[in-house]
Amino acid sequence: MTAQHKKQSIIVVGGGIGGLAAAQALTQQGITVLLLEQADHIGEIGAGIQLGPNAYAALDALGAGEAARSRSVFTDHLIMMDAVDAHEVARIDVGEAFRKRFGNPYGVIHRVDIHLSILEQVQNNPLIQFKTSVCIKNLEQDADGVTLIDSNGNIYRADAVIGCDGVRSVVRDALHGEAPRVTGHVVYRAVIEEKDMPEDLRVNAPMLWAGPRCHLVHYPLRGGKQYNLVVTFHSKDKEEWGVTEGSKEEVLSYFEGIHPRPRQMLDRPTSWRRWATADRDPVEKWGEGRITILGDAAHAMTQYLAQGACSALEDAVVLGQAIKQCNFDLQAAFRLYETIRIPRTARILWSAREMGRLYHAKGIERQVRNQLWDGRTQEQFYDAMQWLYGWSLENCMKH
Repeated sequence: MTAQHKKQSIIVVGGGIGGLAAAQALTQQGITVLLLEQADHIGEIGAGIQLGPNAYAALDALGAGEAARSRSVFTDHLIMMDAVDAHEVARIDVGEAFRKRFGNPYGVIHRVDIHLSILEQVQNNPLIQFKTSVCIKNLEQDADGVTLIDSNGNIYRADAVIGCDGVRSVVRDALHGEAPRVTGHVVYRAVIEEKDMPEDLRVNAPMLWAGPRCHLVHYPLRGGKQYNLVVTFHSKDKEEWGVTEGSKEEVLSYFEGIHPRPRQMLDRPTSWRRWATADRDPVEKWGEGRITILGDAAHAMTQYLAQGACSALEDAVVLGQAIKQCNFDLQAAFRLYETIRIPRTARILWSAREMGRLYHAKGIERQVRNQLWDGRTQEQFYDAMQWLYGWSLENCMKH
């Protein structure tokens, strides 16, 4: 690597999972990073997330795979149940045969724990500087670099900028300006202690109960000492994207028609967090010149394929590889990164929307859904997942 390459600097806006992963990928190429975070500390909120084999492949490439694995619960199956009559619709074995096929396990992890696993890689890295409580108000680029100005008038300058600042991305707004698409689907999340989880539902698997215009998911966290509970429903009201405190009464009002077995979980949480969800229609171009975006800023998606964080991790790996492949020409690398990532993330996003429709089917649609996977072998399930879970460092630059 030449001295010229080592002198390159990039500002990463946002210190979530995608921002930390991007910072790590950049420093792996010898690039200096200034990471700007709006909150007063670098951290995560939320509850559990699911990690497919593609996420572990990305974490390995970023050097955080071992740490993330040590904090994950590896599941035995993926199970889909009908929430109306409590019969099993589909069961996918994610044990040995699955791991052999995709080279990695299927796991669940607390969002805080995966964030920490990447943070450990970057926090003492001499190439990375962190600055918190920074709210970016303006960005401008010229032939030589990008200048950012925060709400206090502070000025930051670097060779390039990567916006990893989430659904309401300031960086994306400066480039595109269109608003996120509020889905009308509301997600409630809670963490339940093991002792409070119904015994017949203490299953080592993400277990999804699909109901009419609603569904529930639960799975173990932190060695089975806790369980993550996620409930989703189509709101009767006009929603605005955001996170608020939830109410048990609202949850119960949307789950009146479901079987007592999944319904019993709704009484267990002592507190809920409520997310009014949003995604974005895919676009043909993410960035411009010396600016690009990553993660939710680029492709905010609904949670129905459990691929939001996984896709951000993939983005970071491809970004690093594109810089290397383009011999550190950042503008060329950003366009190559976008050429590879835009079609894949669009496919994931659209597939997630369709999966949400399947989960929430009612009437005849529900009957058709319940027949979709009848008689399907495990190998056939794996074949259908190959495009998603077969991603790896070795094939990630193909497009």
